[in-house]
Amino acid sequence: MSERIQAITMPKWGMTMTEGKLAGWLAGEGAEIAAGQEIMEVETEKITNVVEAQGNGRLRRIVVSEGATAPVGALLAVLADADVSDSDVEAFIESYADRAGSASDAAGDAPKARIVEAGAHRFKVLSLGSGGVPAVLIHGFGGDGGTWLFNQDALAQDRSVHVIDLPAHGDSEPTVASGRITDIADAVLSLFAALAIEKAHLVGHSLGGAVALAIANAAPVRVQSLTLIAPAGLGSEISAAYIDGFLAADRRKAMKEVLAMLFADPQGMNAEMVENVLRFKRLDGVPDALAAIAGQLMTDGMQAIDLRAVLTGSAVPALVIWGEADQIIPVGQSEGLNGNIDVARLAGAGHMPMMEQAAQVNRLITAHLAKAGG
Repeated sequence: MSERIQAITMPKWGMTMTEGKLAGWLAGEGAEIAAGQEIMEVETEKITNVVEAQGNGRLRRIVVSEGATAPVGALLAVLADADVSDSDVEAFIESYADRAGSASDAAGDAPKARIVEAGAHRFKVLSLGSGGVPAVLIHGFGGDGGTWLFNQDALAQDRSVHVIDLPAHGDSEPTVASGRITDIADAVLSLFAALAIEKAHLVGHSLGGAVALAIANAAPVRVQSLTLIAPAGLGSEISAAYIDGFLAADRRKAMKEVLAMLFADPQGMNAEMVENVLRFKRLDGVPDALAAIAGQLMTDGMQAIDLRAVLTGSAVPALVIWGEADQIIPVGQSEGLNGNIDVARLAGAGHMPMMEQAAQVNRLITAHLAKAGG
């Protein structure tokens, strides 16, 4: 492909994505585009996400209009230098057309999630990439591995990445009856053994951040670095309305209202996200297991776990990322940490910055993992 003409294509996020809906263009034909500039919004099964330009140039042609659905890899628009002729742009578009339907072929080569037996536990695990010290991505309360839809491929460029469903979440069985964070951490450590992981970068969100801290406390030699995104365990405040509402919701409208609290702008949240959560909540044993976890996480409307000393006293390299508009766990809990702990507060993001501002979060985590080594 000529460096003077660049394709803007439908991205692929996650193992099951074969097509996406172009929700909107953020720039018009003729606009000068800089690398890293947000140029379009694409609707996925969870939320609408922005896509950044990978290079510089003028937006010469928009090939796919707003509202249209296109397969992964389809040509959506063309960037080109100002002095590239219109005929060269047209020729590029015509030569690219036969690639637009290749999503089904690519999907066949995509990694598949699997069930991994780890002692008494059965985890759903998606493994990507190879080499390096692996990263283990741990989602939050009520979530699943799909939390990392916009991050897993970026983080797997230079290392193995394992995306897991915690017990009683997603497609992992409810095998931790106590709901204790330490018991969940022990379960994840048993998964380390099953996956032959000696040491890992832990990336944890919310409850998953608390689990990562509990692992670092129990087995610090197994942890290369910590990335904690809006983690539980660093302060007392937490949204009881979210936790209690999540446990109680059993219909689409109620669950949608609860999940909307996760985002600074809930308008981008899709109906399929709501349906997926309701589906796993109906599985045998899951409601009781979730209630047990919630009971260990929160008491009388306040956090029941305190892992702040674990973080501040640890020698493990740590990065804390928080959305300034977080309605679940206040961003103020990221204040007052040791100077050797990197902290990034993201304006315009809520409790799900890895989805709401995926590109920025990917840059932060990638740089942190490189700095931490392995």
